[in-house]
Amino acid sequence: MLSLNRWLFAFGIELARCWTALKGVRRYWSDYRKIKELNSVAGAEWKIEPNYPCLTDFYDQSGTARGHYFFQDLLVAQKIFTKQPRKHLDFGSRIDGFVAHVASFRELEVLDFRELSTLIPNVRFRRCDLLDLPTEFSECCDSLSCLHVLEHVGLGRYGDPIDLFGHNKALENLAKMLEPSGTLYLSAPFGRQRIEYNAHRIFDLRNLRELAERFFEIVDFSLVDDEGDLHVGVPLDPIVDKASGYQFALAIFELRKRALS
Repeated sequence: MLSLNRWLFAFGIELARCWTALKGVRRYWSDYRKIKELNSVAGAEWKIEPNYPCLTDFYDQSGTARGHYFFQDLLVAQKIFTKQPRKHLDFGSRIDGFVAHVASFRELEVLDFRELSTLIPNVRFRRCDLLDLPTEFSECCDSLSCLHVLEHVGLGRYGDPIDLFGHNKALENLAKMLEPSGTLYLSAPFGRQRIEYNAHRIFDLRNLRELAERFFEIVDFSLVDDEGDLHVGVPLDPIVDKASGYQFALAIFELRKRALS
């Protein structure tokens, strides 16, 4: 059933939302008749037409304040605000979340495999392939973020070339972009290791840590659990030991580039 829901969603059909909308139809028409009547009694001049139905907002909360993107974007933006790096660069993180947070208080450069046509204050954008990194980006910044990106590299979802080990190459290139002792903010989903094609990889947390430690020292670790709740600055070892019990959690690393030996 889960797989069917994902296939339907790929075509713009969301069963849960459809069901909620059906529940809202009766209330919609009842409220419509009521506001038409009030308009008539008041002798007001509003032209009221039933041409923009919002059928699910009756049942929603005031906003979404949990989950992977909400918490990672807020947490990492707060860290950057506190540390005030000389130059911060982002690769591929969400423009309407994390990038917007950071751009509200400082300039940053944003790279992505896909094009961005919008001009955003405080944001300098450049299209770039993380697996074919131009030499000018070698040791180009002291602070770098790559949030919810690593799991996509090489799966072709965004038009990028297929590369089974794209995540390995991507992390190596992220390390190359940083100055010595520079900071990388990295997030990626973890749980039972698998590829849910062509959406993303879910990493075994032990493997993800070992991959990160090839290039970085782990400064801080936080996670968003399967319920969408944030746990800040938690010990990593106990989470690694029970990581197979998670289905789709999010690891949020603050990493420091290792000095060359």
